[in-house]
Amino acid sequence: MNTKKITFSAMCIVVNIVFGMFVTMLNIPFLFLDTVGTVLGAVVLGPFWGAIIGGCTNLVLGIISGPTNIPFALVNIVLGLIVGFVARKKGFGYKEAILTGLLLAVVCPLIGTPISVLLFGGLSGSGADFLVGFLVQSGQKIFTSAFIPRILTNIIDKPLSCVIVVYFLSKLPRGFIYQFTKSPYKNHFKYK
Repeated sequence: MNTKKITFSAMCIVVNIVFGMFVTMLNIPFLFLDTVGTVLGAVVLGPFWGAIIGGCTNLVLGIISGPTNIPFALVNIVLGLIVGFVARKKGFGYKEAILTGLLLAVVCPLIGTPISVLLFGGLSGSGADFLVGFLVQSGQKIFTSAFIPRILTNIIDKPLSCVIVVYFLSKLPRGFIYQFTKSPYKNHFKYK
């Protein structure tokens, strides 16, 4: 294993945790930004490392803030795989970031909602729980009530997270990025 890749992955996990905590502390609605590090790692290192970063983020969060984060590791593993594969296949400029973010805005709630419903009655501990409760009280099924707030939040959060990564990468020197990618995929960094 490459020490640089492991170090970069650890930094990406820290980015996930810090961005997520920052947004939570500021009580910013419809935003998490807790996957920026996973997206960054998946674009730079590929789908395998993106999945590792996503899964490890939830394990670390499970240790520092409670085990309720651990079951959602699957969501972040899939996110890392999707972003990594898109970056390898199509590159990751602003267009790809927005389209990938929109795809993630649907896929992540499709995976996370059943976990939330089965383990936590559809609640997540976020401000969106108010909307979940309202929808349940209005007669919606629990899955629908838990899914709608998640997709509304993710429609903003995931494309923005992806765009932040493209902007950040566009400001870094190419040599910094290439030191991590000793693969035939060096041309996947296209910033538009």
